[in-house]
Amino acid sequence: MNKSSIRWAFLPAILFFALVLLFWRGLFGDPSIVPSALIGKPAPEFNLPAIEGLNLPGLSRSDLSHDKVTVVNVWASWCAPCRIEHPVLLELAKRTDIKLVGIDNKDDPENARRFLGTLGNPYAAIGSDADGRATIDWGTYGVPETFIVDAQGIIRFKLIGGLTAELLNTGFTAEIEKAKLPLK
Repeated sequence: MNKSSIRWAFLPAILFFALVLLFWRGLFGDPSIVPSALIGKPAPEFNLPAIEGLNLPGLSRSDLSHDKVTVVNVWASWCAPCRIEHPVLLELAKRTDIKLVGIDNKDDPENARRFLGTLGNPYAAIGSDADGRATIDWGTYGVPETFIVDAQGIIRFKLIGGLTAELLNTGFTAEIEKAKLPLK
């Protein structure tokens, strides 16, 4: 057997192990580090109505381009991790240097009102995305997901999964600060 034949003999085994590593990473890796094609690009166009019966405005693309960083949280009342992250969002909402808004994904208005009435409302505005179209445009994989949008309406960061106190006090706060700086 020559060297070329030996190389070809090991090729299927190498490909197999490469696929195993890829699937292993997908199953047991950190889902919050999935890259987003929207980072560094303008937030998508959307115009969502307010949640019926809630005394808050709806949300549109034009609400994101202002004088401060906007944190956009995609959530739903039926989402267990959203309930877990909610106290952290209430804490984040105390910051005066950002604006926290929400997109309520595929939710019943009554359930959304009950969720916020029970747990508190951290949002300055909430758009109701009843059919999930806007969240698809945002490139979400599910709920909760949280985006940091700079004052020019550019998406600067995406967190997949719930925001924890630990993340808020470390990486997430640092990403907010970076979003205050001009893009390079």
